[in-house]
Amino acid sequence: MWESAYLYSTEALFVADADGRLSHWSESFASTVGRGAARGTALHELFHEDDREAVAVTWSRLHETIGPVELRGRVLTAGDVHANFSCVLRRAPHGEAIYGSLHPTPGAIHRVAGESRKGESADMLRALSDNLPVIVWAIDGDGTITHHDGKGLATLGLKRGQLVGTNLFDIYSNVPDGTETVKRALRGSPMHSLSHTKADNSFWENWMVPIQDSHGNVESVIGLSLDVSEARRAEEELRVRLLQIQKQQEVIGKLSTPIIQVWDGVLALPMIGVVDSARTADVMQNLLDEVVRTGARYAILDLTGVDMVDTQVANHLIRLVRAIRLLGAGGIICGIRPPVAQTIVELGLDLDSMVTRANLKAGIMFCINQMSQRARTAAQAGP
Repeated sequence: MWESAYLYSTEALFVADADGRLSHWSESFASTVGRGAARGTALHELFHEDDREAVAVTWSRLHETIGPVELRGRVLTAGDVHANFSCVLRRAPHGEAIYGSLHPTPGAIHRVAGESRKGESADMLRALSDNLPVIVWAIDGDGTITHHDGKGLATLGLKRGQLVGTNLFDIYSNVPDGTETVKRALRGSPMHSLSHTKADNSFWENWMVPIQDSHGNVESVIGLSLDVSEARRAEEELRVRLLQIQKQQEVIGKLSTPIIQVWDGVLALPMIGVVDSARTADVMQNLLDEVVRTGARYAILDLTGVDMVDTQVANHLIRLVRAIRLLGAGGIICGIRPPVAQTIVELGLDLDSMVTRANLKAGIMFCINQMSQRARTAAQAGP
């Protein structure tokens, strides 16, 4: 049982003697290094010649410790290219056997000098699938998976080639929307889709290309699935932050232009800082709504904290006062500073028909006097 577990392990395992010559290995190791998995082959021969000196130094350390040691270098793979690997080695407590395992590490793939370029396209595809978060897959006309590879499989907890020979439509029968795009690809339409895996909350962007025979019949579909989870999560985080900023800006806007009831029937709106067209439009709507809600008799616009206005803003303020009048209330502008007054004059805006006062106190007193006078007039008229 233990021999079978070793032989069929998904890890690239091997056993070597004290001189580094291979004696036993797992099927995964054989599929990784190809023809290099041969009895008597020296381990250092699998590495790029520029890395063999470092391999020798690390190998010598095995005789000084029974703990694991690691060496890194470029190993000649079954595709006749040198790829970066981590090799973990450990000397047996008793005897001279060396136990080891190979693990691919991210990095460049180097072609063997002088080798034929015949398999260059396949090597390029393998380099991409080994180093990018993608899954490269293919199915035949019946939906049977014929190829299943790529670094992205680790995200789903799958091994390379694990699903080969199974039927895609059976595996994903509970995802009808996803399988429908594959069926359309089998009918001859190149497809592009986005999918979400709930189990690990991963997001995938998928491309499907139908492959046709000489008669135009689709005989297979090649697919590429790219893990876009990080981008989607960043996009969602950005959306939440923008929404939060928008809400904060709304709160700040309300705090910077508060509508205060300074007297019974009198509202005051102190405007502070930079006043632009967008802010004036918001203020206009909020103030008119408050006039209606409270039944106010007067609304005071206090411009004491405003240093400058342009033509558009000045026109907005004048229209605001007129709109207040249409609601049956009186509009008063107070606290106009010299630069603002000069701008209004230069623009030729007519304020003769509007009530203006020097400051907020004077504006409030005007409203109180007007309401008192009306009350006395109404009392004198009597029934």
